[in-house]
Amino acid sequence: MFVPAEDEPTQDPWRAAEKISLRPGGAFLDAVCKSMRDIRRSMRPSTVKPDLLTRAERIQYEGYLRREEVNKAITAMKDEGFSLKEIVRRTGISRGTVRKIARGIQNDVFRVREISLDAYLPILDALWIEGCHNGAELWRRLQARGFRGSLRVVTEWTTRRRRADRLCLTDLQRVPSARKITRMMTTNRNNLTRTDAVIVANIEKSVPALATARTLLDRFQTMIRKRSISDLSPWVSDAKSSLIASFGNGVSKDIDAIRNAIEQPWSSGQVEGQINKLKMVKRQMNGRAKIDLLQARLVGPS
Repeated sequence: MFVPAEDEPTQDPWRAAEKISLRPGGAFLDAVCKSMRDIRRSMRPSTVKPDLLTRAERIQYEGYLRREEVNKAITAMKDEGFSLKEIVRRTGISRGTVRKIARGIQNDVFRVREISLDAYLPILDALWIEGCHNGAELWRRLQARGFRGSLRVVTEWTTRRRRADRLCLTDLQRVPSARKITRMMTTNRNNLTRTDAVIVANIEKSVPALATARTLLDRFQTMIRKRSISDLSPWVSDAKSSLIASFGNGVSKDIDAIRNAIEQPWSSGQVEGQINKLKMVKRQMNGRAKIDLLQARLVGPS
């Protein structure tokens, strides 16, 4: 195993290569998470068309309307000079909720959460483009690829997909999760659906800092693929003032090791493969294998 010298703690090109291969996507996801408030504000609909909603979405929308009525009542009492304690006593709502409403925190029409279908969205898109538009058939094909979700999740997705061509910026729309926005913004524009393309264009216009971060990510990946070491220092300078500043600072601290990782042909793939094999053998014995048994299984008798 490669062990750096004491006077060169950051000169390990293998660790730098690992950082290069794993960190950029996570850094952009962090940037999207930081921008979700601005993204939700930019995608807030100006008109509502309940006839375009599914039954589950209509239930959420009715709950949103009820919450808005409560918010208006609490805001009105606050403007009249009532204390938080008095508002809590009159409305029966928890103090924490009253405090949030008094501070002006807005509710989303749809409460976004991660669903079991997120990991299979690229497969669904490919099947839809191939011409499979039946929800039950899509569900069966996903099951063959390991999907364990319900049929209803897939049929709701197909319903929204059919309505995608009727989407415009004034229609009511669900704000995608941070992971889905990350996937859309890092996918080639020609491979996006009309709905996703409209959403990405709206985000790029409303949150230009996020578009800049995406451009920096593209520059970084191009620099690594082309092994263009001359672009490293300018990229670090630009990244430090962007939404991926934390990643840029990490690259700056290990810049010598990353420069070596770009220039040199060495790879940690062989080492990582042997470590993975060792861990797999140990897990097969419920983690109880000692050094002598592992040596006998992996190295053989000496």
